[in-house]
Amino acid sequence: MKLSRVIAAAAAAAAVASLSVLAPAAAAKEPVVAKLRNNVAERTKVVAGGAVFQCVGGACVSAAPNDRTIAVAACKELVKAVGPVESFGDDLKQLDADKLAACNA
Repeated sequence: MKLSRVIAAAAAAAAVASLSVLAPAAAAKEPVVAKLRNNVAERTKVVAGGAVFQCVGGACVSAAPNDRTIAVAACKELVKAVGPVESFGDDLKQLDADKLAACNA
């Protein structure tokens, strides 16, 4: 009887451990991409909306966005550093035309 409890406890511990290893991957977000109206002159790093964007040519990409990244305030921070954007968001969510206008204002 005791051996079966030990085995059950070990199995439960293994299951919890495997979930904790997988949790960061499940929480990962899609990269946020800003398509710029004009190319940046040189590679530029910008922090906007609590995320780091790498800007090259006509795009800025944040590979590690957070819940505040796809927002007008974050977009404005990016625009202040690199100029107007044509689009801003990830594969699931983009700023609409009104929010892009506010961002670029």
